[in-house]
Amino acid sequence: MRILSRVPNIDFMRLRVPAVGLSALLTVLAVLLIAFRGLSLGIDFTGGVLVEVSYPQSAPLEEVREALARADFEGASVQYFGTSQDVLIRLPPTADNDSAAISTAVLDALGTMEPAPELRRVEFVGSAVGDELAVDGGLAALFAIIGILIYVAFRFEWKFALGAIVATVHDALFVLGWFALLGIEFDLPTLAAVLAVIGYSLNDTIVIYDRIRENFLDLRKASPSEVINVSVNQTLARTIVTGGTTLFVLVALFYLAGSAVHNFAIALIVGVLVGTYSSIFVGSAMVLWLGVTREDLLPPAETEVDDMP
Repeated sequence: MRILSRVPNIDFMRLRVPAVGLSALLTVLAVLLIAFRGLSLGIDFTGGVLVEVSYPQSAPLEEVREALARADFEGASVQYFGTSQDVLIRLPPTADNDSAAISTAVLDALGTMEPAPELRRVEFVGSAVGDELAVDGGLAALFAIIGILIYVAFRFEWKFALGAIVATVHDALFVLGWFALLGIEFDLPTLAAVLAVIGYSLNDTIVIYDRIRENFLDLRKASPSEVINVSVNQTLARTIVTGGTTLFVLVALFYLAGSAVHNFAIALIVGVLVGTYSSIFVGSAMVLWLGVTREDLLPPAETEVDDMP
């Protein structure tokens, strides 16, 4: 089945002023939320206790979570570790960090279940390790953005590079602001999702930029606004199909894959939605406002060399 077999004629650039204004407002709100409310960092960043237990058969994760909650282990993260019989439990840091007391309390809490688990190991993740992970994650995002800037500048033109960076930073800040607003736990899988959002947003933006470059060279009498509108409309079917199928998988992941990947799926769902929006209304609008012209995309003229002495 072909979706949008005929290229629509939607004047996206007519909405660029209110759309970019809304994006600027939401970006400022996201920055304020991150700065003053902060992210609810998980054990990966704050440190805590890791407890690994093994069951003789497949472990029911929901029952494990309920048993830990009844024993006042608030904020415990429970997930499979390697197989469905091995379970990794992450607990927030305690005042004394007594491994014997923590392991005994966990086994007592899980001892009400049948069959009872076997303790494999107890480890502590210090705050220094968490701080290092936070710094490394921030550097990974920074290097990704710098790499995007260099790549787009070489492939297209510096005006396109700035537009792609603005759209990418907009998407990442929106996802972080969403997590800060709702107080959703931010852990390493969520950080990986934010980096995936950066890549997804860039991919969407590059597809539109490719078409803009082609149309600037083909539609010689069209204005820059008309060229960008035509380009966005020509790639709209691809954008809808790609975003729709991605969202279908992510929604299934959110509802069917268990609570261990809920935050990961939420970050990607929000990122895909805002990334699709920003590739049209932020990245493309920035290129138009920066004054890109057909001359900017023409290959450099070759200078003739006189062979005569």
